[in-house]
Amino acid sequence: MNKKLTILFLSWRDIKAPKKGGAEVYTHEMLKRVDKDKYNIIHFSPLYEGGKEEEVIDGIKYIRKGNILSVIYHSIKYYRKNRKNIDYVVDQCNTHRFFAPLWVSKAKRIFFIHQFTRDIWFRNMKFPVSHIGYRLENTFLRFSRKDNTMTVSNSTMNDLIDIGFDKDKVKILPEGINFEHWDKKDFMDKEDDPTFIYVGRYAKYKGIDDAVEAFGKFKEKTSKGKLWLVGKRNDTYIKEKLQPICDKYEITIGEDEINDDVVTFGFVSDEKKLELMSRSHILLFPSNREGWGLIVTEAAAVGTPSIVYNSAGLVDAVDNGKAGMITSENNHNAILGLMEELYFDDKSYEAVRNAAYDFSLKFHWDHTAVHFDRFITNIEG
Repeated sequence: MNKKLTILFLSWRDIKAPKKGGAEVYTHEMLKRVDKDKYNIIHFSPLYEGGKEEEVIDGIKYIRKGNILSVIYHSIKYYRKNRKNIDYVVDQCNTHRFFAPLWVSKAKRIFFIHQFTRDIWFRNMKFPVSHIGYRLENTFLRFSRKDNTMTVSNSTMNDLIDIGFDKDKVKILPEGINFEHWDKKDFMDKEDDPTFIYVGRYAKYKGIDDAVEAFGKFKEKTSKGKLWLVGKRNDTYIKEKLQPICDKYEITIGEDEINDDVVTFGFVSDEKKLELMSRSHILLFPSNREGWGLIVTEAAAVGTPSIVYNSAGLVDAVDNGKAGMITSENNHNAILGLMEELYFDDKSYEAVRNAAYDFSLKFHWDHTAVHFDRFITNIEG
């Protein structure tokens, strides 16, 4: 029997981290499906409060040490102690970097990136960190331009090639969903009132404030409608960013699904999330940049089309406008125009809904794991 390949994944978060996002879900869902008779997977990331230093989840060995900065030192130490037994090191870049080219030989290096940070620096960081990060991003990324590289969308692949990555070494490993696509007959009945939904983290670059502003104008014009916000609540963000918008349009925001106009559901189970998405008419996802936009695919798989910004990753998730609607400009007025167009035109709505569902059928984590295996097999020669 051939020796197992041991692959060390480096990341700033893991599947149990309090602030885990789509990148962490992607990595875990892909790796838990790889052939464990062929691969030995180790995932190295910072330790967080309440986390275990070591544990095995779905056949993946998770090791956690240090904080977001010292984890680099601990990962180097771990690699040097075990490098004879480690076949590949995957440096997963999600703004944070482990700078593997400085301490791992080229033959063992794999670079993994979901998305560029770009303008998100200015939305998430204050001066001067925002300007420094923005200006240095391409320079730091070029450290890995000669490495075998994995990414998740054409948008990010093209960004990489534009800054000097070898197009023959950059491979797309498609996104997936971890539930079976619903049959159309199982789609839930849509709400009586026009109902829009956002699902995701309360992060500045996600554009939740733009979604609320667009909904406020929609409600002002039509006197009806609901906007559901699903995701772990950020009370500070709600108070400082969303409440003033609601006050302007004289709409309420709260946890009462019946009486509030904007309903903050908070964190819900996967089953509840799918139910809410299927009951909604349209997913609003005006993020400024994504690796892909997995929630768009999930919504489509339960019968709900999306309106997204013309942003890297999201254009891929809606098949360049064939499986969802892309705003002409990235602002709330453009969102509003598409909300009205899609909701009030039954023929257009059904066409977009069906196209989105058909496109979603291409994506499942089982397929992602197969692509990962092909990627490694090609490197092995």
